[in-house]
Amino acid sequence: MAYDFAPLFRSAIGFDRLAQLVDTATQNPVSPSYPPYNIEKLSDAQYALTMAVAGFGPDDIELTVQDNTLIVSGRVGDAPAQGREMLYRGIATRAFERRFVLADHVVVESADLTNGLLRIAVRQIVPEALKPRRIPVSSGRAMAGNEAAATDPAKAGMAHPAMAAQTAVPTAQVAGCCAA
Repeated sequence: MAYDFAPLFRSAIGFDRLAQLVDTATQNPVSPSYPPYNIEKLSDAQYALTMAVAGFGPDDIELTVQDNTLIVSGRVGDAPAQGREMLYRGIATRAFERRFVLADHVVVESADLTNGLLRIAVRQIVPEALKPRRIPVSSGRAMAGNEAAATDPAKAGMAHPAMAAQTAVPTAQVAGCCAA
C-alpha cells in the first residue's frame, strides 16, 4: 500500500524523513513479539524503554545506535548443562534483535540490566538553535547590523578606505537634512 504525501509536501518542508518512516513501517507489518517491552514517557523529553530479557546477562546484550535507529540484540552462548537434564524450558533464551527508530535529536543515555529487565534511558535534546526565540521588531530605524556597516568599512565588506569615503554619508548630513 502506497501513501500519497503530496498534500503534506505542498505546505511542509523537510518531512521527507516522515514519508520514509511510514514506508518502512508498512513494508514490515509483522514485528517479532520476543522479547516483550514497554515504552514509557517520563517527561516531555525523557523516555524509558524496558525489555524483559530473563536469562540474559549484561555481556549477552548489545546496544547500537546507527542512523537514528536503536538496535538491541541479545545472544546467549551455548553453556553446557554440566550434568543437568532440562525437562521443560519455559524461559526463552533465543537470540533476538529489536529495532527502534529514534527521532531527530534523541540520544540513548544509559542502559541497566536488573532482575531480568533491561531498562534503557532515552532523552530528546533540542539544540539551542531549534528552541523558540523572540525576534525584536523595530520601527523606522536602521537595523543594528546596517548601522555598523555604514560606519565601519570593514564590516560593510569594502576592502579600500577610499571606497568607504565615497559611499559613506556623514551622520551630521543625515540628521540635518530633514530639520526645518
